[in-house]
Parts: sequence; structure tokens; C-alpha cells
Amino acid sequence: MAHLEPQALAQYIDHTLLAPDASREQIAALCREAAEHGFYSVCVNSGQVPHAAQCLEGQRVNICAVVGFPLGAGLSDTKAFEAERAIAAGAGEVDMVLNIGWLKDGLFDQVRDDIAQVLQACGQVPLKVILENCLLTDAEKVKACEICRELKVAFVKTSTGFSRSGATVEDVALMRRTVGPDIGVKASGGVRDYPTALAMIEAGATRLGTSSGIAIIGGALAAGEGY
Repeated sequence: MAHLEPQALAQYIDHTLLAPDASREQIAALCREAAEHGFYSVCVNSGQVPHAAQCLEGQRVNICAVVGFPLGAGLSDTKAFEAERAIAAGAGEVDMVLNIGWLKDGLFDQVRDDIAQVLQACGQVPLKVILENCLLTDAEKVKACEICRELKVAFVKTSTGFSRSGATVEDVALMRRTVGPDIGVKASGGVRDYPTALAMIEAGATRLGTSSGIAIIGGALAAGEGY
């Protein structure tokens, strides 16, 4: 993959604003930018979904809500309820954080049940499961991906962007090898420019979570000028 045209690249991008102090005007601007550049979705906290839905009325941009964010350590039924309410408010995708402590303790049945409860609440709405790879060993990453593959979630996702570090090419490749071809892989955290975005896609990412979508598209446009 030597080059991706900006229009094609835009469909990989979840245009993201998850800061706790994000204002309504900033969310509105995020939505305007997503519509203007043809991004796949905006990714916002669940409490911002109703406002984003108003801003995007009539637009072909999805809304992705994060759930149990950013720690993943809440009660499973609370996560499921948050997902259900976010969908009712207009979310067309849900990104949940799995219970990292349970995973590290080897409580795999509990991890599976945690994800399954949210998956059930999502119904037909795609669920992405955030692993927070920077806190995990490779063996733990693989186990989480195997659980997600068994449950047939829509995506596994590298990171919240709120912990020690974000996506790496190596992690994306590991996740892709583990889940196989039928589940999406979302690279999130630290994807800020076109070369990084392209590297993640080449490693197996099918979605990119980033607040730098406009810069990435600009980089793709500049790279294309040499062809």
C-alpha cells in the first residue's frame, strides 16, 4: 500500500474528542469537520451523544460513543446500561473498555461476561472492545483478542489514548493475527500523521481513532501530489 487517497482514508477515521472539558461548541466543530472531510464517524463521550446527534442530523456521519471510559473498571451492568442509553440517544457504534484488572488477574470468565453484557445491550450496533495494550503483556493481549473473537464483537481496539501510551504497529499486527480477517482492528492513541496512519493500516487496522484526522488527510493529499 504505497498511498491512500484522502477520500478513502477519511473512511477509516473516527474523528475523536474525548476530553472531559470538551465544550458543546467544540463538539459542534468536531461534527462539522467530520461532515466536511467525510470521516466515518465522530467519537465522543456518551453524555455528548445527544448534542452530536443534533449537530449531525441529515449528515452521513456515524456517532461512536465510548462506554466505561477510560478505566473499564465499573460494574458490567452499568456499562451495559450506558451503552443502551447511548444508542437510544443516537450512537451507531459503541467503544467499551474491558475490565483490565480482571484480565490481568486471569479472571477470563468475568472478562468474557463483562463484554457479553455490553454486546447484548448493543444488539445490532457494532461493539469495539478497548484492550488498553500499554498495560498488558502480549499474552494478555492475545487472550483478550481470543475472547473477543469467540464473542464475535465487531472490533478490537488498541487503546483509550488516556493511559501510558497508544497504538503501536506491532500491537495492531498481533491483534490482526489473533482475531483473523473477520473482526475489525482499531488503532487509537498517537495516530497523528499520514505516515503513522498508513503504517497502522498496513499492519491490519481497519479503523483509526484520532483527533488529528484533518492533519492526516492533509498529509495524504500532500503525498498524492508526488504521483
